[in-house]
Formats: sequence, C-alpha cells, structure tokens
Amino acid sequence: MLTTGRLILRRWREDDLRPFAELNADPEVMEHFPAPLTRQESDALAGRIMSLMEEHGFGLWAVEVARSGEFIGFTGLAPQTFQAHFTPAVEVGWRLRRSAWGHGYATEAATASLGHAFGQAGLDQVVSMTATTNLRSQAVMRRLGMTCDPADDFDHPRIDEGSPLRRHVFYRLDAATWRARHA
Repeated sequence: MLTTGRLILRRWREDDLRPFAELNADPEVMEHFPAPLTRQESDALAGRIMSLMEEHGFGLWAVEVARSGEFIGFTGLAPQTFQAHFTPAVEVGWRLRRSAWGHGYATEAATASLGHAFGQAGLDQVVSMTATTNLRSQAVMRRLGMTCDPADDFDHPRIDEGSPLRRHVFYRLDAATWRARHA
C-alpha cells in the first residue's frame, strides 16, 4: 500500500469491481482506448491486474480518496511486453473516473508510484505512453518530469491499423533524473 496526502493506493478488493466496471464503461473515460469495456471485460482486466501485482510485487493499485474511501480508479506500474523498440519495459499508468479529473489525483498517485518504482522496486527506468490525441495524460507525464523524443513515438501493435488511436507518444524517466528531482 502507498499513501499520499490525499490518496491511498492499495490492493484491489471485490467491492472495487462494480465501480471499476462503471469507469470502464464510460465513453468519455475510454475515449483514448479502442472501446469501452463490458462488465465481463472489466472484471477480467481487474483479475489480470491482481495477478500481475502478485507476480511482480507491484502493479496497478486501486486508488481511493483517503478522506471518503471512494474508489476512483487505478494508478501504478505495469510491465509491457508487446513488440516495440522499447520493450520489455515498465509503464506508469492511470485511469480515473471522470469525477476525479481536474483534482491532480493522477499526478499525485503516479508520483507515489514512481517513488516506489525507483525505490523499493529498484527500477532503472519507467516509461509511459498514450494515443497522440490524449493531451490530458501527456500533461500528467510532463508534470511527472518524463521526457518525450518524437523519434520514439510508435504505432501501437495492439491497436488496429487505420485507427486514430494507433499512433502513440512515448515518454520516459530514469532513476537518476527522478532522484535528482526529488532529492
């Protein structure tokens, strides 16, 4: 479990599945993904997230607002192994319900995740990526101190050719830069 001033990043619970499915069914939340998820697809994703957490000792934590206990989504670290010039890699990522947008929660939770990545997990580098259209997430990546070289941008192999979501921007952050910034 990780905590911040306002958030708790924790292991998933059974009662997270319903609000997670609602979040994944929201077309606005899923705008930069191929499609909203059905309840069955959302539950399967949660199962994969929980399995990866067990396997790696880190993962995509369930995020709740400390004051209210409200589940607002996930943030954390996810191994990426699809075929690309930078894989295998560990990605920092997030997905929050719309009511949680605009409060700085994504940046706050991702900062805690990066602290774990470069501390206890001992990673040398963390990456992040999103569709070129996802300007909100790109802004979070820049606030985290991640950098983007347009030469690293790529067509995501898990997105259909011809989809406007296929082209992805690629950001990275190394442990030395993180430590210098957070000394």
